[in-house]
Amino acid sequence: MNRFLIAGTGSGCGKTTVTCAVLKALTDRGLLVNSFKCGPDYLDTMMHDRIVSGSARNLDSFFCDENTLRYLLDRNCDIAVIEGVMGFYDGAEGSAYSVSEITETPVILVIDCKGMSDSIGAVMQGFLNFRTPNRIAGFIFNRLPEKLIPLAKYLCDELHTEYFGCFPKNSVTLESRHLGLVTAQEIQDFDNKMHQLGELAENYLCLEKMLSLPDLPVPAYRKPRLPVLSVSPVIAVAKDKAFCFLYHENLELLENLGCRIKYFSPLEDEKIPENADGLILPGGYPELYAEQLSENTSVLTDIRQKIKSGLPCIAECGGFLYLHESLKNQKEVSFPMVGIFPGEAYKTEKLQRFGYLTMTAEQNHLLCQKGGIIKVHEFHYWESPDCGTAFTAHKKDGRNWKCCHVSDTFYAGFPHLYFYANPETAVRFARKCAEYQSERRKFQ
Repeated sequence: MNRFLIAGTGSGCGKTTVTCAVLKALTDRGLLVNSFKCGPDYLDTMMHDRIVSGSARNLDSFFCDENTLRYLLDRNCDIAVIEGVMGFYDGAEGSAYSVSEITETPVILVIDCKGMSDSIGAVMQGFLNFRTPNRIAGFIFNRLPEKLIPLAKYLCDELHTEYFGCFPKNSVTLESRHLGLVTAQEIQDFDNKMHQLGELAENYLCLEKMLSLPDLPVPAYRKPRLPVLSVSPVIAVAKDKAFCFLYHENLELLENLGCRIKYFSPLEDEKIPENADGLILPGGYPELYAEQLSENTSVLTDIRQKIKSGLPCIAECGGFLYLHESLKNQKEVSFPMVGIFPGEAYKTEKLQRFGYLTMTAEQNHLLCQKGGIIKVHEFHYWESPDCGTAFTAHKKDGRNWKCCHVSDTFYAGFPHLYFYANPETAVRFARKCAEYQSERRKFQ
């Protein structure tokens, strides 16, 4: 499979802009391109998704073992483009460096050259030699003045690496907010901005050289063995501007088990889909749409009644906020919500419990048995008066705390789930949805 990973010297160096530019240029050439994002990020994959027509996925070496990571990468396409996370070596077991090694993928490193000239060579040499062996094939020089292009090429020759082009300072801006970039659907004039980036890639990047990188097979792996349900339960998945943090892989895994996915909008729809046998309320930005969500009282009532009647439900982060009695928006105005959990979800001034976690279950419940371990991540500014006690969360730095609410049919909390980290969680959820379908049909 022809592939490469676009990594960076650090956050903010321009790797997302460069990746989007490359994706747009390659798709405009008529190539079938699959894109991936290292780590648990939702926002960058949403950007990729609009460019590559829904094929963007995550590759996370914290969540997945080597076999699973290779399996997720091996998709039918002309070329796969992987965007790194943070700086190339940052993130330990979840780093872009780790993903490149596990998948044996060549790396093109983006350097932000603003304010530098000869010092660019020191940065290059540092990344080339910090850990060896590595798979750095060459460099892209972001915000490099055109007069310094000969210097960049000379440095590449001197350090025996490849020049993959420069990316000029430009007027294309990707807006951000409290969890990072805004979603792709909210970026004004998105298609035109991507068109501009694609043209810049064609004019300034060495795309032919990227396409001529070694066409390597994905390292050997075993396809995960999953059971297939004898029935096909319908799982209603919230998906709109307020609830948009979804992993394609999670939903595909459920479909591979035999589930049928039906989307609905808590902002627009009066009820969840008819004959739903399960419900997923993902993360997103309910705090930005709190007033509109509260005004849709019919769906609030429907969700509350269905959950209380035993509809299997997973609610993560923003979905968990939505299930409170009330939610404060960015202006700290309070609005009524579903009302499963007492109290009001509220705004804080900094990220809460940010990063990867490992959770140990304190009781038997929907997703696992007591003592079961699930890898998750958290990323949120809003907080709950009661985060739950069903799991003990552990951080690598030694911190731990209680979190999440659970029952035989229910999981809700701030931690985001990635089903391939522990496919049994998806299997248990799907089976519970199948049981619900069986019981529901008895009364039809």
